[in-house]
Amino acid sequence: QVQVAESGGGLVQAGGSLRLSCTASGRRFAMGWFRQAPGKGREFVAAIRRRDDSTYYGDSVKGRFTISRDDAVNMVYLQMNSLRPEDTAVYYCAARTTGWGTLDFEYDYWGQGTQVTVSS
Repeated sequence: QVQVAESGGGLVQAGGSLRLSCTASGRRFAMGWFRQAPGKGREFVAAIRRRDDSTYYGDSVKGRFTISRDDAVNMVYLQMNSLRPEDTAVYYCAARTTGWGTLDFEYDYWGQGTQVTVSS
């Protein structure tokens, strides 16, 4: 059974930075980050391909967030800079065995989520 786990959430002031971490057991996956704010649907944030580490971003985070991978420690990171109050959400890490995607149903394995709160 594949296990996905996120860490690194917290409370930060607007303009600040946080780095989220994610690990998925078993093998190298294509990985994605999604977020869900209260009362809203799940939103695509970023993804990194398994094959070549190509990266993709949602429009609302382009230029501010960076997804990366470190195979030596089997971790995927989401570096979040210039945070805004509207970035407040539960952030989820997800894994898929092939390809990549921006839709949550395209991912096979999910973490429990980590809360990010940005104060104004």
